[in-house]
Parts: sequence; structure tokens; C-alpha cells
Amino acid sequence: MRKSLVVGNWKMNGSLASNKALVKSLIATVGVDSAVDVSICVPAIYIAQVSSLLTNQAISYGAQDVSIHEEGAYTGEISVGMLSDLGCSHVIVGHSERRQYHNENSELVARKALVAQQAGLTPIICVGETQEQRQSGNTLTVIQEQVAAITSLLSEQDLKAAVIAYEPVWAIGTGLTATPEQAQEVHQFIREQLGSAGGSTRVLYGGSVKADTAVALFLQPDIDGALVGGAALDATEFSAIISAAG
Repeated sequence: MRKSLVVGNWKMNGSLASNKALVKSLIATVGVDSAVDVSICVPAIYIAQVSSLLTNQAISYGAQDVSIHEEGAYTGEISVGMLSDLGCSHVIVGHSERRQYHNENSELVARKALVAQQAGLTPIICVGETQEQRQSGNTLTVIQEQVAAITSLLSEQDLKAAVIAYEPVWAIGTGLTATPEQAQEVHQFIREQLGSAGGSTRVLYGGSVKADTAVALFLQPDIDGALVGGAALDATEFSAIISAAG
């Protein structure tokens, strides 16, 4: 039985004051024996602060990206060792914004996932199609290519421990959400592409997830939770999504 997972992606948002208020509100609503695993992936500069706020709490935390390099002359990059030093449990790799704005391809995303796995972190590997690709009927072809890059590098055990997040690019930050049936179709397809690991890997949905849409999504048999963007910055909304996953 796969336990549900809800991950908040703060993207490039936050301040010392607002982070403290948000985390304290989440702590008050997420019990230590929650039926749902909860994690928040925050801007790297705030990981230390969030770490101190979440000491001995049920909520884990992570980063939004990682370098494939261990150390060296890579100005601005953050290594997996640094994330481990700060107690991160998860790291997002291959978010569509990284693919779009930083020209990350699927091979690089897979390498980042492998680096995270080897260091004991759980990669949250994002895949998804653009609106143009969906309208042209190429959704499953795009997903197949993105997942193939992952399965070519990660072992079956690594795949079972990883998290895949299906985020249709056309639904990120747009207010649009895939119907439960559309999401289920892709989630089921992803499991098929993962082969023997597919039954164990947690596959999340992301893309303008809100509390009022989460319930129907989570009723789908192959959706194990959500990677939440904007709604993760609202403690009430994020808590409602967590409750829906339980």
C-alpha cells in the first residue's frame, strides 16, 4: 500500500517572517501520526530556517533543485552534500520551470535524480506536457520520452524509492487543472513505463492543485498525492489538501 504524499513547492517565495508564520500554522494542523506524508520544498536560502522550525515535527523538508556536481567551480550551484548537511529529505528535479527557463533536458534531470538517490535523498522527478503537445495528441509520447530517461539511469530499487510528479505544463500557475480522468490516464501510463517498479513508486499530481479539486483527484487509483505550488503558501488551503489526501 502506497502512503499518500503531499509536497509543497514554495518556488521563489518567502521571507523569514512569513516562513515562520506559515510553518507554525502547518505544524498546528499536521499531527505526528498523520496518515499522509507531508514535505515542503523551499528556496535554498531558507532551508536552515525551516530546518530549525521543523525539529521533531512530522513535516519533512527539501530543496527545489540540486547540482549534478559534488563540489568545485560551479558558482550558484548547490550540491547534494550541502542539502544532506541541512537535513533535507527530498529534492525536486526537472520542474517544468527549470526545463523551460534553464534549458534542462530529460537526461540532465535523470542525472540529478540519480545523484539525489545516491546521497540518500528522495528525488521528486517532474514530468509533463505543454498545451501544444496535448492538443496535438502527443501527451503520452512526451511522457514516455521523459520517463525513459529516468528508467535508463535508475535501478528498480531506486525507482521504487523515488517520487514521480506528473505536472501538465499547461496547468501550472494557470488555474487550469487536468480532469481526474485525464490525470489518471497519465498516472497509469507512467506506472506502466516504470515496469516492475511501477506498483511501488509514488506518483503525484501537480498543476494548480486546490482543496476543491484535490478530493476527486485523490480518488483516482494511481494518484498518490500532490505536488502543490501556489496553494502551499496558504496554510489553510494546503492543510485542506493534506486532509483530502488522507
